[in-house]
Amino acid sequence: MARASSAFPKPRVFLLGVLAALSMAGYALYSNLQAGPGFPLDDAWIHLTYARNLAQHGEWAFIPGQPSSAATSVVWVLLLTPGAWLGAVPTLWPWVLGWLSLWALGLLAAAAFGRLAPQQARWAPWAAALLMIEYHLVWAALSGMETALFAALCLAALCLVLRPAPHALAAGALAGLAMLVRPEGLTLLAPLAVCLLLARRNKLAALAQLLAGFMLFLIPYLAFNQVLSGTWWPNTLYAKQAEYAALLVQPLWLRWAGQAAAPLTGLGLLVLPGFVFFVVHAIQRRAWLRLAWVAWVLGFLLLFALRLPVVYQYGRYAMPVLPVYLVLGAAGAAEALAALHSAAWRRRLAAGWVAAAALVALAFYVLGAGAYQRDVTFIQTQMVTSAQWVAAHTPADARLAAHDIGALGYFAPRPLVDLAGLVSPEVVPFMQDEARLAAYLDAAGVQYLVAFPGWYSQLPQGRELLYQAPAYIDEAGLGRMGVYRWIDSQP
Repeated sequence: MARASSAFPKPRVFLLGVLAALSMAGYALYSNLQAGPGFPLDDAWIHLTYARNLAQHGEWAFIPGQPSSAATSVVWVLLLTPGAWLGAVPTLWPWVLGWLSLWALGLLAAAAFGRLAPQQARWAPWAAALLMIEYHLVWAALSGMETALFAALCLAALCLVLRPAPHALAAGALAGLAMLVRPEGLTLLAPLAVCLLLARRNKLAALAQLLAGFMLFLIPYLAFNQVLSGTWWPNTLYAKQAEYAALLVQPLWLRWAGQAAAPLTGLGLLVLPGFVFFVVHAIQRRAWLRLAWVAWVLGFLLLFALRLPVVYQYGRYAMPVLPVYLVLGAAGAAEALAALHSAAWRRRLAAGWVAAAALVALAFYVLGAGAYQRDVTFIQTQMVTSAQWVAAHTPADARLAAHDIGALGYFAPRPLVDLAGLVSPEVVPFMQDEARLAAYLDAAGVQYLVAFPGWYSQLPQGRELLYQAPAYIDEAGLGRMGVYRWIDSQP
């Protein structure tokens, strides 16, 4: 972090922090006028529920008394816990963490740009500023989730091995810390190993130090999950893959293209020629260190194409590659302009490219504000209001079944069967079989079902509708979330 900051005079570091705050404030204020403070994802409430239970009960649990590993990000829950101790407004502390993550992304982007295109380092502040208003990243910083933090750690790890004498142990530790934020931090090991092998004379020692730094986090992490749930990785990893396994029938190239669509939207499309130039130039010069960065971007997208090819929420799972991709594209564009023989044309095209990038980023920033507002409104009107109704109209020991558990766990903590398998991993093998799910809910003594009628074709049928969430723009055809009295399906 200190190295990234040194790329700027202190006033510019401060200005980047202000820009990050203003870009987030624009989204938050616009959304607040429409739906009140909230998050665009129900998953944010899952992490906040874990943090609250950790602060109040000293338990790593979604349901008090039932330890589980349904929170994907260990680090994010730990960072949220001080907010729970302080009793802060639930949206405030996650937004502060998101702001710090977005600010760090800007500083790291400036540092990376300066090292990848040292002859064009004067453009580094512009590259960083554009990142601060890129709508995917602003959305991520305000999502209440760990996405922006994970992206910053990935960029920090890759920046570390750009130094003339990279510290292998620190690189491994950064990759391990990133894995504690999201399991796919594991993907950093390969590019970091390549970069260290290229930079260090004692290659065996470099690899040993890299792995040692990574193992400092990996071994406790695996043990932690094994103790909690009897699996090596969080329950979410298995449940999500089972839920979306049907998508794997699509051709691999199509799944991969779907993952790449998020980075190529908006500003990402404008930097694509620069990214292509960066790759071609690196191949021509056999610049393997640069190609290792490119390989990480493509490999990260391939991982999700292979195992979890979902593209909802603007490609949320692909967002961590966006800062790296944008930096590589901007560096490639700067190098392409520098290769022009005419100084006059270099100045004109550079000014034109920066102006076009700023206009595109601002246009998509405005469009993104509307998308963010709609997402928050959806969560607030459907998940949060339903959870608040459950809290007010059902006994504290009522047994619930639900597919979307985040807001429900935070606002209406009750004994719960999680139909998505995050907290109830025993349902994962038959989560797509509604007849078996119904029989399981009967055996579990469920009293209320909280679900979208469009999510399940059978479970809500024949149940007494006790509450229906307010109307909203139903883009996915889910209908309005309802609370149903569960009636035994047995004759």
